[in-house]
Amino acid sequence: LEILFCLFGGQVRRFSELERAIEGVSQKMLAQQLRQLESAGMVRRIVYPEVPPRVEYALTDWGQSLCPVLDALLKWRARAGGEAQSDKFSE
Repeated sequence: LEILFCLFGGQVRRFSELERAIEGVSQKMLAQQLRQLESAGMVRRIVYPEVPPRVEYALTDWGQSLCPVLDALLKWRARAGGEAQSDKFSE
C-alpha cells in the first residue's frame, strides 16, 4: 500500500525517491513489489532512452481509481485511533 500512497494524485517517482519515502523497505523488496504491481496493471514503469538510464513509476488509470477506496481506509483508521491524513489522496 505504501507504494500506491506515494504515487497517488498523478505523482511520478523514481526508484530512489520511492525508496526514501517508504521507511524500512529494502531495495530487493521494493523492486519485487513494483514488479508485482506492474504485472497487476496498477503501476506503469516508464523507461527513458537516456544515458544513464532513467526509470520512473506512476499509477495507471486503474491504479489511480483506487484513490477513493484507500482514502476511505485512511478515514476509517483515523476514527479507529490511528494516525491518518484524511482526504490526502482524494482528487
